[in-house]
Formats: sequence, C-alpha cells, structure tokens
Amino acid sequence: MDRKELKRLIQGVSVAIPTPFDEDYRVDLARTADLTKLWVSDGLGTNTSPLKVAAAWGQGPDLAEHEWPHLLRTVVNAAGTGAVVMQALPSKDTLRTIEDAKKAQDLGAIGLQIELPFHHGPKQDDYVRYFTDISDAIEIGIMVYNTFWFGCPPITPETLLRLADAEHVVAVKWGAPVGGDYDEMRRFSHIFNVIDNGGGPVRCHKNGGRGFVSAYAPAYAAPELEVWRLVEEKRYDEADAIYSRLGEAIGPVQQRAGARSGGYRLAKGMMEVMGRSSGPPRPPTQRLNSEELAELEAALRSLDWPVPETAAVA
Repeated sequence: MDRKELKRLIQGVSVAIPTPFDEDYRVDLARTADLTKLWVSDGLGTNTSPLKVAAAWGQGPDLAEHEWPHLLRTVVNAAGTGAVVMQALPSKDTLRTIEDAKKAQDLGAIGLQIELPFHHGPKQDDYVRYFTDISDAIEIGIMVYNTFWFGCPPITPETLLRLADAEHVVAVKWGAPVGGDYDEMRRFSHIFNVIDNGGGPVRCHKNGGRGFVSAYAPAYAAPELEVWRLVEEKRYDEADAIYSRLGEAIGPVQQRAGARSGGYRLAKGMMEVMGRSSGPPRPPTQRLNSEELAELEAALRSLDWPVPETAAVA
C-alpha cells in the first residue's frame, strides 16, 4: 500500500487493546477472540479506530517472542475481513525490527507502532536510517512512537521532515518533552498523520493532526468515538467537554492506582468493572483490589457508563 492509502487507515482513535491472560498468567487466546469480536461490534477496528496489539497499555513488553505472533493472528482472524489491526513493536536493532515487521505484515497487520531505538543511544541520523530501512523492507504502515522518556533524544521535526520520502512512514505518535514545543507538529502534520499523545485531541486536530491515543475504548468505546466525530466536525468545545470529563472522573483513580503498583493495571480494572474481564496483569504489577475496583466503578458510573449490575466489585 502507498502512503495515501495507509494514511486513510491509520488515523482516528488509536485503541491499545489489553492482552488477556488466564489466572496462571498465560495468554488467553480464546478470550482474545471473544473480546475482539466485542470490540468490533462496538465500532472499533475501523479506519478511524485501529486496534493496536501488544502496545504498552496492552502489556506488550511482557510478552515473549513466541507469544505476540499468536496474539496478533488471533485478533486479525477474530476481527474479520477489512478490519484495521496494528502491531506494536518494542525497541530493537534495525535487523530484528525488520524481521518482526515482516512477520506482523504476513500475519495481517496493516500497520506498526515502532518505538525509537533507545537502547542504542541514537542520534537524529540514526533515526533517519532506522525508519527508512524498515520502510524500505515492508508494504504496511509505520507509526513512529516518540518514546523520548526512555532516555534517548526526541525525534525532531527536522528529522521527521527528512523521512518524507520513506513511503511507509505514515504517522507519528506525538508528544513533547518538558520544555518542548508540542505545536511544532505543525511543521510535519501535512506529511504524516499525527496521533496525539499528550496535547489533547482538540489541540492536535487544530494543528492538522489526525487522531489521538485511547486509554478507555476497550472498556467502553462510545465516548472517545464521539470525541473523534466531534473534532472532525470542528465542534471543538463539545469534544473537549467530553474528553475533559473522562479525564476528571478517571484520572484521579488512575493516579492512585498507579501509586500502589506500576504497569497498566487500570486497563485491566476497567475491563473487569465493565464485565469484560481480560484477566490479571502479569507480575510484578498487581491486580486492582476490591477497594480500588469499587472506586473505579463509582467513577465510571458517574460518567453514565453502562456498568453491568453484575460488575466485578463485590
């Protein structure tokens, strides 16, 4: 596929799905298939709501090399023909990343989220070589994930402009470090689909951006799908009101849950409260306890989410 077609697919609400585990922390492929069908019925897995497999929010870094291909294959098959599924790839050297990219392509992914190669102490020239070499080796899309918080330099607007000829680099998951200028995205948003990871959907869209990262859609998709519809119609105040309300209700719960145990335990807790359990997180991250689940349930009910009466909270 060319950049134009890939940009049409990799945009909107970027949905990082949780990886289901059983009570022995094994990947639960049957549950993965069932949940994928639910997500598709919710309106996810489209060209404005790609399903993203094995991202950090989905505990991708916890998966073994042999596990993620089975997970991706299960999601692709369960989502069905025409669904838009992406694979998140962790930081590796160029050769191994190309191997993984080709494997994901063969398994049906239409795009990849690829982190910066932070283990290599990279320079801007290294970023250009890294993403260009991967682009030249595949036919599916690349979303560059600007993971500067792992201790490497952020990818700069100048470097992204140098990637304009890398046909399969089609999107950038964009955030700016403290003191950085988020709005510099305007310099490259006409080339790549910029997916917000820190400035907010409205600010991103006003700068020419084409989407935002979803933290909540796997548990309940409707609010964030509505945010995207509203920003596309440039009804920015309405979109911002919905998005802010989500953050005000859930953000404090997430903060307190994150203070007790690391990882992305809130994602699992939200699924549990909404009657869509994806099992526990892998240790050392701890499952939400009954008190935390009760607090989370209260927050979701305050948003008028359809929390089932048989919610997980005792």
